[in-house]
Amino acid sequence: MKKILELFFAVCVLLAFGCNENQDSWKQIKEKGVIVVGLDDNFPPMGFRGENGEIVGFDIDLAKAAAAKLGLRAEFKPVDWDGIVMSLNKGDIDVIWNGLTITDERKQRIAFSPAYMANGQIVVVQAGSPIKSLADLSGKVVGLQLGSSSQKALDSNAGVKSAIKDERKYSNNTEALMDLAAGRIDAVVVDEIVGRYYIAKKPGMYVVLDENLGQEEYGVGMRKADKELVKQLSGAIEQLKQDGTADEISQQWFGQSVLLK
Repeated sequence: MKKILELFFAVCVLLAFGCNENQDSWKQIKEKGVIVVGLDDNFPPMGFRGENGEIVGFDIDLAKAAAAKLGLRAEFKPVDWDGIVMSLNKGDIDVIWNGLTITDERKQRIAFSPAYMANGQIVVVQAGSPIKSLADLSGKVVGLQLGSSSQKALDSNAGVKSAIKDERKYSNNTEALMDLAAGRIDAVVVDEIVGRYYIAKKPGMYVVLDENLGQEEYGVGMRKADKELVKQLSGAIEQLKQDGTADEISQQWFGQSVLLK
């Protein structure tokens, strides 16, 4: 009997997973009036905890504005970044909206809105560091966020990756940059938007190398089956660009317009 029950529950889980994978959830989202946004809540300035513990950031404000265009309320759910695509496909969240880089690998697993923001992968070192170029990373310890596009960028640069002494993986960029400041690692590979935000907060502490590990674009991630949701949300983002709302949010967080036209 125990084995039969275990088999029964296993089948139920598989069926539930299959439903999330294969059904467009737009109708259910509209009925609830809420869209659940998955994010890493330690990823400033895109999404992070403010002084009062509330989740704030550029992507947070953009998601709220897009949800309002659709007659919805955005609910934000912190998820472990390394497993966030799995959380999306399981149905734990409705979208991933938090500096999510569009990659060919991710396109195989999820759908994307049109790219709304350009980004790059930069290398940050301590001010005064002897590291002046990518070649100088040879024999050094490099930190990055586990499961991030920074990790993929380093993996894609075989020459740099093979030359470094060690690759330290962190749950978030804050920890990596703190270890860099403490001298426990020699450099950090990080999204340019995030890295430059941190550097502005700590003047004189960090320096960005002139060379980078590649350019990329951000998009909102959704399940492949959610074709109507992709259409509706992409349309809402375009409306925010057209009516000036997106530029207002950009000015608030970056002092300039940062969205792709």
